[in-house]
Amino acid sequence: MLFGISWDTSSNLAFAISILPILLRGLVVTLQATVVGFFIALVLGLVWAALKAAPLKIIAWPTAVVVEFLRDTPLLIQLFFLYYVLPEYGLVLPAFMTGALALGLQYSAYTSEVYRAGIEAVARGQHEAARALNLTGARTFTHIIVPQAIPRIIPAMGNYLVSIMKDVPLLSVVTVLELLGVAQIIGDRTFNYLIPLSMVGGIYLITTLIAAAGVRWLDRTLPKRGIPLK
Repeated sequence: MLFGISWDTSSNLAFAISILPILLRGLVVTLQATVVGFFIALVLGLVWAALKAAPLKIIAWPTAVVVEFLRDTPLLIQLFFLYYVLPEYGLVLPAFMTGALALGLQYSAYTSEVYRAGIEAVARGQHEAARALNLTGARTFTHIIVPQAIPRIIPAMGNYLVSIMKDVPLLSVVTVLELLGVAQIIGDRTFNYLIPLSMVGGIYLITTLIAAAGVRWLDRTLPKRGIPLK
């Protein structure tokens, strides 16, 4: 025993094996929140980017204010607002959806800037060619500009995917039992925090490495000249 911690390898291994299924259930919740939050961030981020690029200032300016608000306020405050304030006005969401929505809203502000950078990287000649073909602004945006911007922004979007995954533990403050929250409960009940928290760290390392590898594969696979639309 060192510093009050038992280093009996066999018992520690047995304990780790016994809690692994419980931690994996928490991992499922973590991955679900990551996927839903990232999907919301991708969709809303594109909406914000399109509205901010609108020629009408009455549309572009309020959108810019909303994006700055989302980006410059802490995720925890947004999470508390959605979970505790909205029910006072009759809008009650399940804890999981509240957490995923908070993640999506926060990161949509970041992804909107990534979209903006990708869109601005598309050559101006593409806009002019679309106008020459008499394409509408909406069709030009969805069928010409965005498909060419996406391959350019894959690495940055991958970084935000990993960041969302690492921010999911904040959802435990609104009773979402994700991976770290489960590990904390195990530690509270067994008075052994070292093994469950170490396992959580290892699981996070593995999942983030897999996610990063998937992003790199997607970056290599997508054609750099744009995604062809049929």
